Amino acid sequence: MPPPGAPAAVEIFDTTLRDGSQFEGISLTVDDKLRVAEQLDHLGVHWIEGGYPGANPKDAAFFDRARTELDLTTSTLVAFGSTRRPKGRVDIDDGLRTVVESGVSTACIVGKSWDYHVTEALRTTLDEGVAMVGDSVRFLKAAGLRVFFDAEHFFDGYRRNPEFALRVLEAAAVEGVDALVLCDTNGGSLPHDVAKVVADVVAHFDGVPVGIHAQNDTGCAVASSVAAVLAGATQLQGTINGYGERTGNANLQTCIPNLTLKLGIATLPEGRMERLTAVSHHVAELVNLPPDHAQPYVGSSAFAHKAGLHTSAIARRPDSYSHVDPAAVGNHTRFLVSDLAGRATMELKAAELGVELDGQAAAAAADRLKLLESEGYHFEAADASLELLMREATGWTQGFFRLEGYRVTTYHRNASRGGAPIEDGEAMVDTEASVKIWMGEERRVAIGEGNGPVNALDHALRTALDHRYPELERIHLTDYKVRVLDSAAASGAMVRVLIDSTDGERTWTTIGVNSNVIEASWQALVDSIVYGLLHS
Repeated sequence: MPPPGAPAAVEIFDTTLRDGSQFEGISLTVDDKLRVAEQLDHLGVHWIEGGYPGANPKDAAFFDRARTELDLTTSTLVAFGSTRRPKGRVDIDDGLRTVVESGVSTACIVGKSWDYHVTEALRTTLDEGVAMVGDSVRFLKAAGLRVFFDAEHFFDGYRRNPEFALRVLEAAAVEGVDALVLCDTNGGSLPHDVAKVVADVVAHFDGVPVGIHAQNDTGCAVASSVAAVLAGATQLQGTINGYGERTGNANLQTCIPNLTLKLGIATLPEGRMERLTAVSHHVAELVNLPPDHAQPYVGSSAFAHKAGLHTSAIARRPDSYSHVDPAAVGNHTRFLVSDLAGRATMELKAAELGVELDGQAAAAAADRLKLLESEGYHFEAADASLELLMREATGWTQGFFRLEGYRVTTYHRNASRGGAPIEDGEAMVDTEASVKIWMGEERRVAIGEGNGPVNALDHALRTALDHRYPELERIHLTDYKVRVLDSAAASGAMVRVLIDSTDGERTWTTIGVNSNVIEASWQALVDSIVYGLLHS
């Protein structure tokens, strides 16, 4: 049951495609936006804000294609816009007209509610600022649209001039607005301030739904959003993974389970909560940003346990160190192994990875891991290499191939392919790798060229293996990371290489460590291929 005074249910308004796309590093194509919208519908949010149809050709194309290509089953697409211009007419306002013509049933328009912005940014009177809001809501309602009003800078405006801030909301309410959304645009409000202001507004506008839109500049966007709901807000605006301008928006992946699992307030449709993790990771891939492993609820580390005391307790009682059941949000418990790990932790991790490891093998694997981690390995970040290590502790050896040797040659030349001199800084670098392997009694030699030694080695090894293992076509590298472990050793330092790979269905990470970056890369590359073939 929800706490006293809190609503029984909250509508989730997602603005990933509009506010979230302003996050540094995100640049979405029209196809990307359509795929993200499909994921949001799959999750079950109530509202998907697609952007401003007139902002640029890309957003215009998105709304145009959405009419025929976006088959939403649980969500409603929303067009974003702003109020009419100062001293302008709504019937000839291009922005409002574009929203109406976008084909959506719902509009969300933003307007100034802080007197400072009206007089200084818009350079108009407070009366005109109020009229801009009322006229715009009336125009959109007359066009048959459902209308939400985003009161920009509301918390700053309410603190400095509450009378004007409320006048702006009243102008929207009088014209039949469907929700008054209070925006902490600068993200500077703290949860207790948000709760008080929301409670005041809810009391003032009895019967008009109130929403919250919190930015994360103080790190409090989630807390402020939850506080607003407890104070009576019934619409929560946020983004997948907290993407958004500057430091981001309220993270829906945290807000939703906090409200439903902790407070008993309904958010998503029945059966959708367990999709939170998958949607989080899928959207991260679509926007081309790495998932935050430390993100609450849905991060890969959210239910990861490393300390021996924790893992021993969890082995007996799985709920002893988890605040919720990981499965409730589509996540799972993970056991991390490191040089601190003992036999019990190794056995738990082996069970998680599907490896049968008895006590003797677990002890051997733990000893081997401790030795390798003292040399710079870090198996927390490389579950695939860890699984292979565990299998080897049982006496298993990979039978796909065995290495005779490899060679990598890099040729740097300061001339064009035609022999003519070229300018400094335009030197050509060619890399070639040769690999000699055995598959049973068959010896294979292959040569590969590539963009650097790792790419060349990958091509050479695949060429040597291809005729025997056609499933390699589905396995490819997605990321390659190198870290110098001891910078004081300069060019002779040990380096750690991590390689991420995928077969289109699963992803995995492998590791290699050596003072020679090519050898470290080879170790990680071989583990990646072996793991992929093992699970193909």
